[in-house]
Amino acid sequence: MPRYDYFCEANGQTLEVVHSIKKTVHTWEELCEVAVNPVGDTPPDSPVRKIITMAPMAATPKTNADLKNMGFTKLVKRDDGVYENVTRTGTEKRYMRADDPSSLPHIHKKVSD
Repeated sequence: MPRYDYFCEANGQTLEVVHSIKKTVHTWEELCEVAVNPVGDTPPDSPVRKIITMAPMAATPKTNADLKNMGFTKLVKRDDGVYENVTRTGTEKRYMRADDPSSLPHIHKKVSD
């Protein structure tokens, strides 16, 4: 479930909560229920607003070599029905053709249970 930050101007507090994307939170009391936080001295009907925060970026591979080292296969379209396997390993063919099953990447060697 997504995480959201809400700010209440009445008490100057920001709370981070986890709830469904379908849920809407409008008041301090609703926010405290979701956050399992005591309402305290703040009026329960005090409005809250959602704060836009940037989620941390996931570490993503930057190069074909990074993808290859992580066990991924990257195919780049070169022609109609022809793809270049830029992360090929071992005996894999450089070009994969739709009509040639022997040119498929060796997924069974990269994926295990």
